[in-house]
Order: sequence, then C-alpha cells, then structure tokens
Amino acid sequence: MALSDDILVMRGITKRFGGVTALHDVTFAVRRGEIHAVCGENGAGKSTLMKVLSGVHPHGSYDGGIFFDGEECRFSSVRDSERRGVVIIHQELALCPQLSIAENLFLGNEQATRGFIDWNRTNHAAAELLARVGLRENPTTPIADLGVGKQQLVEIAKALSKEVSLLILDEPTAALNDDDSAHLLDLLRGLRDQGITCVIISHKLNEVMDVADRITVIRDGRTVGTMDVAEATEDRIISGMVGRDLEHRFPPREPRIGEEVLRIEDWTVHSPVQPDRVVVSGASLTLRRGEIVGLAGLMGAGRTELAMSVFGRSYGVRISGRIVKDGREIELKTVRDAIKHGIAYVSEDRKRYGLNLIEDIKRNISAAALPRLASRGWVREGEEFAVAEAHRRSLGIKAPDVLTPTAALSGGNQQKVVLAKWMQTDPDVLILDEPTRGVDVGAKYEIYTIVNELAARGKAVLVISSELPELLGLCDRVYALSAGRVTGEVSRDEATQERLMQHMTKGLNR
Repeated sequence: MALSDDILVMRGITKRFGGVTALHDVTFAVRRGEIHAVCGENGAGKSTLMKVLSGVHPHGSYDGGIFFDGEECRFSSVRDSERRGVVIIHQELALCPQLSIAENLFLGNEQATRGFIDWNRTNHAAAELLARVGLRENPTTPIADLGVGKQQLVEIAKALSKEVSLLILDEPTAALNDDDSAHLLDLLRGLRDQGITCVIISHKLNEVMDVADRITVIRDGRTVGTMDVAEATEDRIISGMVGRDLEHRFPPREPRIGEEVLRIEDWTVHSPVQPDRVVVSGASLTLRRGEIVGLAGLMGAGRTELAMSVFGRSYGVRISGRIVKDGREIELKTVRDAIKHGIAYVSEDRKRYGLNLIEDIKRNISAAALPRLASRGWVREGEEFAVAEAHRRSLGIKAPDVLTPTAALSGGNQQKVVLAKWMQTDPDVLILDEPTRGVDVGAKYEIYTIVNELAARGKAVLVISSELPELLGLCDRVYALSAGRVTGEVSRDEATQERLMQHMTKGLNR
C-alpha cells in the first residue's frame, strides 16, 4: 500500500504517564475514505492513542511521529488538529446542556458580523448541518431536551462544521439503544461515501464487523495487527484483544440451586412523571439461593423500573404488590430497608448512580456498608482499608492500591468496584442491571466469573441485560418482560434467542 493511499500514519508512538507506559512503539495507519475500527480491552491504550493523534496529549509529551496527508504533524493542542481536519468525539459528550443546538454547534466558532453574533445565519447554518446528520430538530432547542442518541448526532454535526477530514469516535454507541445505534452506523457509512474517513473505537464487535472496512487490535499498549473485515471473525478479534483463545465466552459452572429466597407478586409501578401511566403491570417472579436468573426485554419494557422500584422504591409512585423474603412478607420503603433485608442493586449507570468518581476505591467500596465499619459515628479507617484491599485482590481490580481515584480506572475495573461495594453489604439477593455494559470481552469474562462465585456462595442473582447471548450463557432461568408485563419464563435448556424475542415482543403489535 503506497503512502499516498493513507490519510494517516502514526509511527513508533510511545506514551508514558510517570512510570507507566500506556503506549509502546505503536504503529497505526488509516486509508483515505475508510471506516477503520480500533479494538482492545479497557486500558489497552486505544483512547490514549487517539488523544495523541488529536492533540489532547500534545507533541513533545510522546515519542514517535504523526503523518497526515503525507506531512509530519506536531499538534500542540486540539485546536491545531482540528485546523488540519482531525476531529475527535469523546465517549463523554462535550455539550453544554443549557445552550441551544445552534449555540453548541458554533461554540468557539461563532457566526458573527462586526463583533455581533448573526443569529439568522447561525440558525440557518445549524439547520443545514442537522439535515446532513438526519436530525429533525429546531436549532434553538436546548441540548438538555434531547436524548443521548440525538446528542451524539449533534456532536457529529459539530465536527462537520469544522470541515472534518478524519473523524474519530470513541465508543459512539455505548449509551445508545439499538435503533439509535443503527442510525448512527448508517450515518457513518454515509460520511464515508462523502469522502470523510472515520476511526471508531468500540467494544461492540458485531457493530465493528458490520460497519468497518479494516480493524486494528491493540493489546497492552502495543499494536497486535490490522486485518480487513472480510478476513476477520469475532473469535480472531477477541483472541488478539486478550492474548488467548476464548473457546468459551462464559466460565464453566455447575449450579447448586437451593430454596426460594425472594418472591415478587403482582408488582405494579406507575411513572413518577406521569402518575397515570403504568410502567410495570402485575409482574411476578421468584429467585432461589444459588440461582442466576435473567430478565430480558426491549428498551422501555420496564426492566430497570421493576428493579429500582423493588430496591427500596427508588423509582416510581403508586407501587403495589407483595415482596416475600425467606417466606415472610417484607416492606421495602427505602433503600436502607432493602439493604437491611439483604437486597442489593447495581445500577446500569455506574458513573451516575454507582460510584463517586472523585473518591478513591476504598471510599467507594465502603460506602454502602459504613455502619459495619464504624464505631460511635467514626469509621475505623484501618479496617476500611483492609476490607477494600481484600476486595481489590479477590476481584482483580487493576490499580496500584485502594487509594487510587475511581475515575482513573477503566470501565471494567469501575464495574468491579461497584460489585465490591454491594458485596460488602453481604446481600442474599443481588440485582445486576446491565453489569457488562461498556466493558470489553476480557473484563466481561471476569465479571461472569464473579457472578458465578456469588451464586456458588448461595446468593440469588438477578441479571438484567440487553444482550440475549449473555443471558443465555449465564442464567439458569430467564424471564421476559414486554410493555411492563412478564410475558414468559424459560429454563436454560429451553432458552433460545428466538424464543426470548417472541416473549419480549408479545402484545406490542396490538
């Protein structure tokens, strides 16, 4: 391949943070007009490499060279890279919620005449950009009024306003539902057809296989290799990412299922925003000790609403029904009640509800069970440290020590900290809402192992997941939820994706 066919070549990129080498002699090349995927485990160096490219880590802070359109580039800032047409969209969207779409699109690049913003020109240009990304919104709409999927499109429209040649997207579909993800991938194909080169970082291998032309795998800060998508398979990509073959995506397990520990009967929940709308209707399910039970459903089926309402009524109004624990009806009016009765809930949004990112690992792990570690209102710091360190070691949380800020951890390790926090409460029932969302295949396997170990210790585990293969590979039974109703219960032996989907869509076409 001649150099002129490559819009980007990065050679010998080495980046260190103190004594830690995040990138070691990485070589990366992207052809003009392609969609190029970068895959690797959390912490492999993918985002760091893109930050080097985009000037977040400026020239001089790394070794190696960057060649764009055949010329060596020394970007000292993000603005430098954007001037050359290199634009990065980070996983955490950088939009101002209180400002309008148009204001966000041209923030720092205002459409002004004689020092005054020309709002007619601004809104007209914004409307044209929104049309390019297929977003039918008024440019004056505040960002806060948009869902995450539409916000992602606004970020892409903002990149197009900068005359982008190379668009980098870091986990663009991580927080999107299936429909929004499909729309975004179609948009990337359209941009490719317009001559815009795209680099996409993603853990979703099915999406990578569907949209990319070529795939580069990075492991432990080094380039493993690049392959055409025609010769790629998920197993080959995974093998490159984790350094070993994963013949089995799920660790082996011999279930030892005991007596019933929790029964939810005729559970009904109304929306706190629209009290007349029923979001969970007459749902009933049971959990037994040592059992892993799945809860499947399409977006909006009521899975999270069911879990949060059971967990101390942390969601919903006009809640009715019965909860029976160990044969005795219990009242769970608050989260404190739920914890006291041995029920724990790991939220699907670990950064918003599961963790205090500015605190260290130790404080996060102890947060839900502080009374166990306190005397007369004072936390026994030595015991707190020892407990957190024990969890760090047993769960394989990759950090130098428990004083490491939680924000500095990869997604998989953050998820382990959330699990450790709730394991510290020693629950009988653990509800896991999307436990592997946003983590790579290697970290998924480790989390599955932890779930299996919890079940082996006699815990009852309820797993909510949008990934049907995950439920089929992990669970002993799976309930299906559709429009707030439990529409089916399937055993491990009888479960298939097709059968679950039949239950998950039951009643939707009436």
